[in-house]
Amino acid sequence: MAQRKAYPAEGGVSPTPDMPSEVTRVVALGASNLTLGLETVLSAARGAWSGDFEVLAALGYGRSYGAPSSIAGRTLPGILQSGLWAELRRLPAARTLGVITDVGNDILYGFPPAQIVAWVEEAADRLLAHARKVVITGLPVHSVSRLSSAKFLLFRSLFFPPSRVSRDQAFERVDEVNRRLAALAAARGLRLVHLRPEWYGFDPIHFRPAVWPAAWREIVIGDDPAHAAAPFSALEWALLHTFPPERRWLFGLEQATRQSGRGLRRGGRLWLY
Repeated sequence: MAQRKAYPAEGGVSPTPDMPSEVTRVVALGASNLTLGLETVLSAARGAWSGDFEVLAALGYGRSYGAPSSIAGRTLPGILQSGLWAELRRLPAARTLGVITDVGNDILYGFPPAQIVAWVEEAADRLLAHARKVVITGLPVHSVSRLSSAKFLLFRSLFFPPSRVSRDQAFERVDEVNRRLAALAAARGLRLVHLRPEWYGFDPIHFRPAVWPAAWREIVIGDDPAHAAAPFSALEWALLHTFPPERRWLFGLEQATRQSGRGLRRGGRLWLY
């Protein structure tokens, strides 16, 4: 692995794990699983930390870590190219947890494992400049390996229509990406979470809705039963999915929305990128 880079905060002062703060901050990076389960990520944070909390999330269906991604007429920049990083440098130092998940999309976009994990490594190093801990999830090798050729073609056509990556190529790359992620986690001291087979059903890449609270609680705060997810209202869930990200293109037209930390009804603030 490449030597870890330093990303100092603005003003030349890098936050350290011992800096006191009244705020707990979660910086979450991902794609469709994180998008679908964002409310349960917020609930896990709300249940684990009694004080104020902030969530900065770079997410979106089909999101790539290092390249623009387009789905149904909507385009998002790569996670590494999003405005999240500039905002993270601007914010005051706080106790911070980084979460890296949904790494597999870039396999279907045709990027080689070395490039995919290099992007993830870059994201991890940026987070480690601010975060006390960084969690990374592996790829769901058990659920993916059960795919027949016909089912693989169905899911590839539904979620990644331009992709021409074959089933055998995808399986080989999933294994290699997982090996490289494990090596990265060991080298950087990241907490690696292996995704449980029982979290998946017919859909091999998205968590079943019934397990969202348990899955995201384990990813975000571990399996300590002392921390239960706090309730999340239906109204808050509905409003959450109407929030626009900082930058996107809809059918070629750019939309920019300044992120200033939207307050949530039951506490906490959210930035979307």
